Order: sequence, then structure tokens, then C-alpha cells
Amino acid sequence: MQDACKEIEIELKSVDISYNSNKVLEISHLRLKGPALVQVLGPNGAGKTTLLKTILGLVAPRRGCIYICGHDTTGKPDKAGRYIGYVPQIITASSHFPVTPWEIVEYEVVARRRGKLLSRRRQDVDHLVEASLKAVGLPPDTWFRPLRSLSGGQRQRAFIARALVNDPPILLMDEPLSAVDPGGRVELAELIASLARSRLAIVTSHDPMLLLEHTDLIVLIDRRLVAVGEPHTVLREDILTEVYGAAILHVKDHIHISDEHGAGYH
Repeated sequence: MQDACKEIEIELKSVDISYNSNKVLEISHLRLKGPALVQVLGPNGAGKTTLLKTILGLVAPRRGCIYICGHDTTGKPDKAGRYIGYVPQIITASSHFPVTPWEIVEYEVVARRRGKLLSRRRQDVDHLVEASLKAVGLPPDTWFRPLRSLSGGQRQRAFIARALVNDPPILLMDEPLSAVDPGGRVELAELIASLARSRLAIVTSHDPMLLLEHTDLIVLIDRRLVAVGEPHTVLREDILTEVYGAAILHVKDHIHISDEHGAGYH
């Protein structure tokens, strides 16, 4: 691990995030401890991506503090990045650059270690890249192929490999299943669940079902922290109705959310 944590923990205290005086997200207090799999839920515009970027230090709150592994990392991406691997939401256009899985993982190794280990041997870098690509189950025959030639699931595995290569104690993943075909989502969900056994993995999602049996904690937001707790305490009709309103549908014995992403909840 790049920087080990005595306790894998993220804590937000009195955080208020505003853009041009418009409040985007307000969280009075949130503490997440790992190893665990945490799903962050909420409708479009609820502030899910903003929450991740704030934890990463890329967004500085108007007030409040963020602590990672006991260290104040508020608005400090270099400091937060010592503990975090980040998988951004895949945008189709970004997958068409003529780069390979090997190259994007290799770049992460070099970028993170620049200024520290400039004399690192070529074989050491290669070993780290290979180990990371193997850890996410990406077949060797895809390592040197352009990302645009890979399936959505294979591309996502490449980006997860990049986030893992420096062995961070925390993983942040923004909609990691959204650009993946239905067949690949189950396998990718199993990979994410396995990674959460030794890390704090925080995943934003519109559809928590594939990861639900592995999920330790649900964080429900809608420009504020609405609820946090184990899935059975948060995924209740009264709480979901507060956030999603008329989008709540009853299908037999299940509650579903009707939105453009087709999220569903049991």
C-alpha cells in the first residue's frame, strides 16, 4: 500500500458544498470504515459524484472538513490520493483514445512514483502493471489492444486495474456497472465485492441490486444525507419515497425505482 492506514476510515464533518452560492450537497456527519462495500444512492443530481470528488479533494467544501485515515485531506487531492484509487464514470468518448490497458496502468505507476523512485527498474514497473491487470481478471490478449476494441466490461476492468496498481486502502468507483453489458455486470459485481474484502470500496449506483448481497452499508443522499445504514434499514418504502417520490413503483412484492437508468430495489 502506498500509505497504510492504521484504520481504514473516511470521515466528513459539517461539510457544505456550494457552486456559485447554490448549495449542492450538505452532510453534517458521515463516517465510513473498512474493509466494507458501501453503495451511495440517490437520484440524478443528488450529489453522488460531487461526494466522491469532495472525498478525493478535487472539490473543496465551502465549510467543513474531510479526514482520511485520521488525516485532514480537505481540498488536498495530492494528500487524499495517497490513500485512494479512483475509477471515474466511463464516458464513451474517453474510451476511444488509442491507448491500451497496459499503457493506462503503466502511466499511473510512473505518475504516482515520479519524484520518489525515478530510478525504478523497468522490470519492477512491468511487474506492478502485470500484477494489477491479472488481479482484475483481464485476459493477457487484451493488455496491448486499444481500449476502443474492448467490451465495456473489459474497459472497466482496465480502469479498475489502474486504480489498484498502487494498492490503495480505499477505492472510489463512480457508476462502475453503468457502461457494462448485462452479461458482464454480474462478473464485474463479483470482482468489486472481492476487492471490498480488504479495502473500503465506495460505489455510486442507480441500481444496487447486483451488489446488494455484498453491501455492508447504504448511503442515501439527495443534496443532503438522507439516510445511512445497513441495506434493510435504508431500502424501505418510506425512506425511498422521501427521495424518489412518484418514481416508486410496486411490482408484486418488490419496490422499484422508475428513472432513466432503470434502477430497481427489492
